[in-house]
Amino acid sequence: MYLKNLHLRQFRNYQDQKVEFTAAKTILVGNNAQGKSNLLEAVELLATLRSHRMGRVADFIQEGQDIAQINAILERENGTSDLALTLRRNGRRSVAINGESVRRQMDFLGVLNAVQFSSLDLDLVRGGPDVRRNWLDTLLIQLEPIYAHLLQQYNQVLRQRNAFLKKALDSADGINRVSTQDSTLAIWDAQLVTTGTKVIRRRDRAIQRLAPIAAAWHSSISGSTEVLQINYLPSVPLAQIPPEEIQQAFLGKIQQRSAAELYRGTTLVGPHRDEVELIINQTPARQYGSQGQQRTLVLALKLAELELIEQVVQEPPLLLLDDVLAELDPFRQNQLLDAIQDRFQTLITTTHLSSFDAQWLNSSQILYVKSGEIVS
Repeated sequence: MYLKNLHLRQFRNYQDQKVEFTAAKTILVGNNAQGKSNLLEAVELLATLRSHRMGRVADFIQEGQDIAQINAILERENGTSDLALTLRRNGRRSVAINGESVRRQMDFLGVLNAVQFSSLDLDLVRGGPDVRRNWLDTLLIQLEPIYAHLLQQYNQVLRQRNAFLKKALDSADGINRVSTQDSTLAIWDAQLVTTGTKVIRRRDRAIQRLAPIAAAWHSSISGSTEVLQINYLPSVPLAQIPPEEIQQAFLGKIQQRSAAELYRGTTLVGPHRDEVELIINQTPARQYGSQGQQRTLVLALKLAELELIEQVVQEPPLLLLDDVLAELDPFRQNQLLDAIQDRFQTLITTTHLSSFDAQWLNSSQILYVKSGEIVS
């Protein structure tokens, strides 16, 4: 797939900017806070309808404006697509393909595929479980666009169940009135189990597919001196349970924690509490990995994402490198750049060009960004 152009209007610090991409590699050069990352973020939004920087939809829109718009022309083997994303200050968003409004946003997902790699991704190792869950969910949205809908269903049930538990906790005799046999709570339990099991199964399947690819990349980058293991640790221990019994085991876990949930007023079991464990040479990378080991691990994960998405969609995704070369030593920089070559259309942000050799510069489109404008 090839992104031909991008048009940003009232998005972040871009008032009205068109960009034509004329090479497989585009290097965006500029000082910090000029808008380089915002441009990559726009592509990420088209791919996943999510941003790794999180925040509210309103944060994407320029002050004093009601909407922001992102348009792009994408070439794929099955034809050309005109993509449009409109973000509204009230939090709503709408999408269109070739001028036709798309009612279900999951039908928009998967048209453009992209892997984002930024300095923030180092938190994949040293951050909390929520960082790794969010990373896995973003990958899954591209592998199986319906996953976005399944995750949304689960989160909606989770919010409503938490609201019920919180209301019971806040009322004077709530905990005494509500029991595990309460019919309303039983309904929320059943819905949590049904929607949560779908999330758990897909997360487990994704890790099983990604883990061997990441391990191979990690072995290559580390010179075969390190072994990477990636383990998905859901609330329900899948390895001990046949697939058809996951829902029952999930419900059993909820019932085990019911007293604690009522006392704390929140849901303590489910995919929102799951962990993705990263192990180097049988040692948890988060606690004991050196800075170099952590960078190698994240690089291996990102290269594995690229490879897995390419396997699934049968086309190489875009690669978005957001000021990440500065976080890698020369050896890891070369590993990354050698893996890319011209195989993936790549957008790279940097404050200077010294990290690139002459061959890379000669084969790249170089654009300079200043105050939300492409100046050359």
